[in-house]
Amino acid sequence: MNLIRVMPAKGRDTSSHPSRSGSGYRSAQQLASPGLSSLLGRHGVTIDDYTAFCSRLPHASYVVQWGGAHVWKVAGKVFAIGGWNSGGEGLYVTFKCTPLAFEVLKDMPGLRPAPYLASRGLLWIQRTGAQRLDGAGLRDHLRDSHRIVAAGLPKKVQRELGLAQT
Repeated sequence: MNLIRVMPAKGRDTSSHPSRSGSGYRSAQQLASPGLSSLLGRHGVTIDDYTAFCSRLPHASYVVQWGGAHVWKVAGKVFAIGGWNSGGEGLYVTFKCTPLAFEVLKDMPGLRPAPYLASRGLLWIQRTGAQRLDGAGLRDHLRDSHRIVAAGLPKKVQRELGLAQT
C-alpha cells in the first residue's frame, strides 16, 4: 500500500481532523473524511476519486492548507486544489490549464475562472459541478495541469525527478 505524507499548513491545529492527525502518513483511502463520498457523489467525482487519481501522478504530494483544502503539488508547485462550496456540500476542484482550455472552459456550466487565481491573471479553472465536465474530463484536465506545472519546473528539477520532456 502506498502511503502519502500529509503535511498541514504551518501554524494550523489539525488534531481534530482524522486525515490530519497522528503520524501524518495516510493511505489514499484514509485521506477522505468519513461520509464525504456520498455527499460529494452528486457531482460525479468523490473526494476518494480525486485523491486516488492525484496520488498516482508522478511525484505528486499532498498537503492540507488554506482552511482545509486538499492541495496536490509536484515538486512543491500546486497543480490541483479540492475543496467544498460555502454550503459545505459539493466537491469543487481547481486546476491549471492552457490558454486555449481556459477560454473554452471559463463560461461552460459547472465551470468558472478560479476565484483568487484567475482574477490575478493566472489560468486556473474551478469545476463546481458535472454539467459539462464529467469525471473522465476532470481527470484529463488534472493530468494536463500536472504536466503544465511539471513543465514549468527548472530543467534540473525535471531531470532529477525524471519529468524532463525530450
